[in-house]
Amino acid sequence: MQRLARNGGTAGLLRWLAGRADGWAGIARSDGTLLSASGAAPSGPLTAPADVPDVPRLIAEGVRALTERGALAYSHDTGAHTVLLFPLPGPHDPHAEDRGAAPLLAVVTPRPVAAGLATLLADVLMPLSLCREAEAVERKRRRVDLAESRGREAVLHLLMTGQLSIAQQVAGALRPRLPDPVRVCVVECPGDSRDEVARVCAEADGGRSWIVRCPVYARHLILVSPDGGTATDEAVAALVDRCVVGVSERVPLADTATGYRQAFHALAVAREVPGRHVRFGAAPEPALVVGTAGRRWAEALLAPLLTYVPRRAQDPGSQELAATAASWLAFSSHATDHLKVHRNTLAARLRLIGELLGLDLHRLADQAALDLALRIRATPAPVCTPDPGPANDHTSGQRDGGAAPGHANGAAHGLDEVLRRPAVQEWALRQLAPVAGSAEETLRTWLRCEGRLGPTAAELGISVPGARKRLTRLEAVLQRSLLRPPSARYDLWLALRARETAAEEATS
Repeated sequence: MQRLARNGGTAGLLRWLAGRADGWAGIARSDGTLLSASGAAPSGPLTAPADVPDVPRLIAEGVRALTERGALAYSHDTGAHTVLLFPLPGPHDPHAEDRGAAPLLAVVTPRPVAAGLATLLADVLMPLSLCREAEAVERKRRRVDLAESRGREAVLHLLMTGQLSIAQQVAGALRPRLPDPVRVCVVECPGDSRDEVARVCAEADGGRSWIVRCPVYARHLILVSPDGGTATDEAVAALVDRCVVGVSERVPLADTATGYRQAFHALAVAREVPGRHVRFGAAPEPALVVGTAGRRWAEALLAPLLTYVPRRAQDPGSQELAATAASWLAFSSHATDHLKVHRNTLAARLRLIGELLGLDLHRLADQAALDLALRIRATPAPVCTPDPGPANDHTSGQRDGGAAPGHANGAAHGLDEVLRRPAVQEWALRQLAPVAGSAEETLRTWLRCEGRLGPTAAELGISVPGARKRLTRLEAVLQRSLLRPPSARYDLWLALRARETAAEEATS
């Protein structure tokens, strides 16, 4: 009995009792509703076996008898069976007057009742009651853990969408406080060990990191860690077998979304190195080098979205639509998990966003333009590279970015003007420097095929697994994630387009 209480819990004890009674055992409320039973499946209905009399009716009759007679137990013969009822002791006095309100141990056994069964049932009441209380506490603990996990996830979502002040307010009720500046770590955990790895991470840096279970990838943990702390990535990779860690550069807390992308790209490289941890190499964000002309272009492109007012109060507004676009561009179809919305809701929002902006969001070119515009909007203006002046800035005469707001062709033309800036050209050269020859041809083909493996493989004349292997090798060369979102395909498309605009200008 004691062994079952420790290892099997309520269900184990009830199965054991049913076997000893050669019948049925369960726990019920005073109205006859079954709470648990010896023969019930873990997620199945709680019903009595077919050869046992009407248990709920018998329990209800027994409760009435207990109340009327003030008895501590009840026994009733029903022809071929005997029903035994015992109120379970609870946190209150088991001898209190309202015994009918306490849960009941009910046992149905064939007549005649086996010798010593009643004594056995009296002995099992306390272990059974303690098991139920322990299970209730565990259920409450899980609900608290789930609530805290969802709270941390909500704070991360606010950080990723640039709502810093609200994120700090919500985080004030949890520990630790949000650091600033930060390094973002993405930890890929082996198997189902995410909870254990979270504990290891907390111990490795003394509980200083903000640890969030990734809502998109079930094996990922996201750590928002204070800059200058201990080398958590190396410690976790060393302590947990088959654990892989990618780490971002030092970024302001307001740029958590940028840090996450960097850490995710570093994770793609870390899978291929012996140490299983990689820190993101220095590579400026394109949003930092577009200058004021790029900012004007982004404002013009996003204006119809940011000024949108829904016709109904329950429809998503401009802020929610912008967050939806950013989430979808980062996570693709996994945005449903990030935003906690149905895929049809996501599709409807994307159609509305495309209509407002005049963009075809099925095209990689328009996706890259929207992604850059949203990243420019999320970047504080003072940290952007200033324009070098009219003599060297090809966009100096393009006061509105060259884009008619909400028109795709105008947006593309305005983007080309932005990509001609010397700072952007230099950024593009750095992005594409590691690839050449057949690797560059593979990259160009993949981007030309909208980032789809099947058409890429067909155009290259190889199999789909072969195309995937080539892109996996490119991930290691570029130190960026390509096949899994967040993907670097938008940056790479922009870099190639920047190089094409420079070549077009040179030949014109």
